[in-house]
Amino acid sequence: MNDAMIFAGIAIVVGLVSFFLFAYLGKKSSSAVIEQAKSEAKSIKAEAISEAKISKKEAILEAKEEALKQKRENDDHFNKVRKEQDDIDKKQKDMQSDLLKKVEFLDVRQKDLSNRENNITTREKGIAIRETDLEKIITSQNDQLQKIAQMTPEEAKKQLLDNMINVAKVEAAAHIKEIKDRAEKDADKETKEIILSAIYRCAADHTVETTVSVVNLPSDEMKGRIIGREGRNIRSFETATGVDVIVDDTPEAVILSGYDPVRREIARMSLEKLISDGRIHPTRIEEVVEKSRLEMEVIVREAGEQACFELGIHNLHADVIAQLGKLHFRTSYGQNILAHSKEVAMLCGLMAAELELDPVLAKRCGLLHDIGKAIDRETEGTHTQIGTDFIKRYKEADEVVNSVESHHNDVPMLSPYPILVQAADAISGARPGARREPLEAYVKRLQQLEELADSFKGVNKAYAIQAGREVRVIVENETLDDLGSSILAADIADKIEHEMQYPGQIKVTVIREARATEYAK
Repeated sequence: MNDAMIFAGIAIVVGLVSFFLFAYLGKKSSSAVIEQAKSEAKSIKAEAISEAKISKKEAILEAKEEALKQKRENDDHFNKVRKEQDDIDKKQKDMQSDLLKKVEFLDVRQKDLSNRENNITTREKGIAIRETDLEKIITSQNDQLQKIAQMTPEEAKKQLLDNMINVAKVEAAAHIKEIKDRAEKDADKETKEIILSAIYRCAADHTVETTVSVVNLPSDEMKGRIIGREGRNIRSFETATGVDVIVDDTPEAVILSGYDPVRREIARMSLEKLISDGRIHPTRIEEVVEKSRLEMEVIVREAGEQACFELGIHNLHADVIAQLGKLHFRTSYGQNILAHSKEVAMLCGLMAAELELDPVLAKRCGLLHDIGKAIDRETEGTHTQIGTDFIKRYKEADEVVNSVESHHNDVPMLSPYPILVQAADAISGARPGARREPLEAYVKRLQQLEELADSFKGVNKAYAIQAGREVRVIVENETLDDLGSSILAADIADKIEHEMQYPGQIKVTVIREARATEYAK
């Protein structure tokens, strides 16, 4: 087919050449020119035939080379497939060999198990026979023992159980005392070092605050201007601020009395502005009070931001910072709550660092533990529950939430951080002069502590000492021994924990002594 196409091409070329030659020589029909053209045509045809043969040979060679290449690829593929099949056959043979070995092993194991089962069955029959004989012997011996002891089996069991319980109590008390002494020896040293280190590094001054503020006057004549005609100025001031103004015989001073410290501070600022300005009338009073209220919002926010800056606590919501600032004007037993919260946060951070916990998270827990006291006048409930609900709205960490709601043991503590907060809270509140406690409540707490210790059997007298931080119990020497004294101390401590409310911790010391007295005559 290729040859036909080549010859057809040659014929077309020859025809075209002839056509152009004849056209060119149309007018000159000289025979010499025609012969020359024929000669050239023959030459061109011969060259075309030669080239066609060469192309044919090249095509045949290329086809042979392609066939050889395809044959080599097919041989390689066949060898690869045959090798894979040989590998598969080998693996199958190995698996069959392993299976045969396992079947043989299982047959041997089955025979062994059958033999063991037969031996066990035989032993069980022998044991059953022996148990029957033993039951008969035990029944006979029990009958003889019952006749000798003149006691029923139930009575003997009860007596034996009572004796075992008493022995177990004594042994348990001895072990408990030994373990407790060892644990207290090790733990007490570590805890004291951690707490004392934290207290030493966080020494803070405290001043007991009151519910009144004193505003100094330039002269006693200013009292009349504050009162106003028929008392209209003082009434307007008290209505606008919600604070009572006490004008008495104190020279050059008036007293502002109010339970809410924020309102009392606004009233103090307003009154000082009015005194400085000199214009005191109802309209001016309302303007100054409103201005002081706006200034108080700025002061509150700055107080919260300053507390966070001092402790290195960041990313608190603006509302949380504002409530922290309000704590600057709140007191608990005369102790400033913001200063108390900052001190608790610092103590928590120091103790957390000693215990290889996160000090930043511990500070955050300590700073926010009393946040509910900033808003408890506006919402019903305890300050722990109010604070918990408040910080939950701002997506605080679970450790912070649990520290707020559990630092007074209202709910279980779920991490070490609430324990640190509770300890730091007790340390801060127990500092001498940090809090003011009413005398009646103090005396009542001491009496309750002594009465609780006196209620136990074997106690001769109990004394509450060291401002209620320790109770010493003197017991009767004949009634209790040393182990009984240890048990009594634990029982008294447990009852105090469940029945009394107190700051810090109370040490229970049981004293037992024997005295011998003789007279020389």
